[in-house]
Amino acid sequence: MVPFPASSLPEAIAWLALPGLALAALHDVAVRRIPNAHIAAVALIGLLRQAVSGGPMLALGLLAAGAVLLLAGALWLRGLMGGGDVKLLAAAALLVPAGQVVALLLAVALAGGLLCLLLLLLRAVLPRRGALQGSSGVLRRVLRCEAWRIGRGAPLPYGVAIAAGAAFLVIAPGR
Repeated sequence: MVPFPASSLPEAIAWLALPGLALAALHDVAVRRIPNAHIAAVALIGLLRQAVSGGPMLALGLLAAGAVLLLAGALWLRGLMGGGDVKLLAAAALLVPAGQVVALLLAVALAGGLLCLLLLLLRAVLPRRGALQGSSGVLRRVLRCEAWRIGRGAPLPYGVAIAAGAAFLVIAPGR
């Protein structure tokens, strides 16, 4: 049997958030909204992780997540970020130790850059006739929806970048 990859109880608890992050990302791609239930699940698992870490970790984790919420909320007020993205980012900040929140923000920014490059590539490829030939039914439908969204200037599903950055730090903590 393969041992669980987490080396401590707090790390193992953080792994429980991965399905919630994946569902949030998929939902954001599908309808450009992140359900509060997915965000709440990630936040509750993050709170549990911080509480199990012991000492002042819960207070520091809440402080770090609150700072992320305030900063991302300021971006939302300027129309630069969606409300679901703000909440998911703050919930993801609870999944990592307070000292790794800056690394989380960097991982999210890098994943966001990759997401942007992917959508720019799709923008160049999707409008061509025959670009969807050979795709499976579900993939073809998703790509057709993305082509429609790209043509109308729809926002990036940034929940994907947030989930990817958070998942990276959960799966590879301290690396």
